[in-house]
Amino acid sequence: MPEDQFAFMREILAAPSPVGLEGAMTYGVLKPRFEEFMEKGWEIHQFRGNAGLVLDTAPEDADKLTVMIIGHADKIRMQVRSIGDDGKIWINSDSFLPLTLLGHEVTLFSEDPDNPGAYRQLRGGTIEALGAIHFADAALRSGKKGVKKQQLYLELHIHGDDKKDQIERLGIRPGDPILLDRPIRRGFGEDTFTGAYLDNGLGCFVTAEVARIIAEEGGLDNLRCLFTIATHEEIGRFGSRVLAGEFAPDVVVGVDVNHDYVAAPGVGDKRYTPLEMGEGFTLSVGSVASEFLNQQFEITAREFDIPIQRDVCGRDTGTDAMAAVLASVDAAATSIGFPIRNMHTISEAGHTGDVLASIHVLAKTLQYMDDNGLGLEDFRDGHPRLDGVEELKWEPAESD
Repeated sequence: MPEDQFAFMREILAAPSPVGLEGAMTYGVLKPRFEEFMEKGWEIHQFRGNAGLVLDTAPEDADKLTVMIIGHADKIRMQVRSIGDDGKIWINSDSFLPLTLLGHEVTLFSEDPDNPGAYRQLRGGTIEALGAIHFADAALRSGKKGVKKQQLYLELHIHGDDKKDQIERLGIRPGDPILLDRPIRRGFGEDTFTGAYLDNGLGCFVTAEVARIIAEEGGLDNLRCLFTIATHEEIGRFGSRVLAGEFAPDVVVGVDVNHDYVAAPGVGDKRYTPLEMGEGFTLSVGSVASEFLNQQFEITAREFDIPIQRDVCGRDTGTDAMAAVLASVDAAATSIGFPIRNMHTISEAGHTGDVLASIHVLAKTLQYMDDNGLGLEDFRDGHPRLDGVEELKWEPAESD
């Protein structure tokens, strides 16, 4: 990945955008980027109840086949729960494993109680739970039991008298969000990178890069594309379902991180689909994934030799690909991703080749659908039928 593209990806992932406060990424990074390359006639939509964005390539042509590509900007955050007399700031761990947070530097964001709407940041604190191995019981030392979420606190190194008062005078209050503080950097392995919040700044990066490519290559004639940056995904995919309800797209593609199951420790007996970092983008099958839509991606991947891995889903894709059905909108849907390691930790790791594969397969598939004039009837009539299939028979291997 070229350095300028990597720098943009790093800027997106570094934007402080905890759940409910996504504006730093959406308005601060992505909106200016959209405005740099958007074609004449394109429009950026903003919303009352969330800081999401939709870049609309044909706002006046709602009758065109409408494709919504969704990344989500919200990051998993910790939150202040209470402040103890000893100066400990007790926190919740949200979707983090408590033990993965210990010792890591974080940034706390706090609204000024005397000036609502004005926010401050506090850096340099760390997440702790035990204080030291010397204070842990034998079961914790041996690994027989783990750290509980109720044990987590933010250490600000406060000392002296009235520790609680010292913290409260800073204006820190319950509900203040806390984010891990580690921007991405190049990894040790070839074409890798590592850091916090690949989930899901990467989906936003891919969505923005696909929009840029479409714009630079002349736009689309027959499709209306909604390049969407959603909010509130990490607490239930609430943002994307609102946007799907607003626009009622015909096609929805969620773009999100996936797991490198091959490298995942201790899960061999679960027989996960062998998705692997560095082997290409992932395409969901099962759940609500549209087979006809998936065919378009597979045709494109084959034509342009883009590496693809099929991701088997059960009842739920676990991504914003579910936005339309959750909003009761009839849309063909699928999910595209990229396998990463150490998801929901400060040391998530990914492969630039997988990210680039997802960008190019999305852009090429949109152009393929546009060039071939795919419309609503194609999707209505394109559902595969298994009542006229051919018999698959065993054939001996060809001998030398």
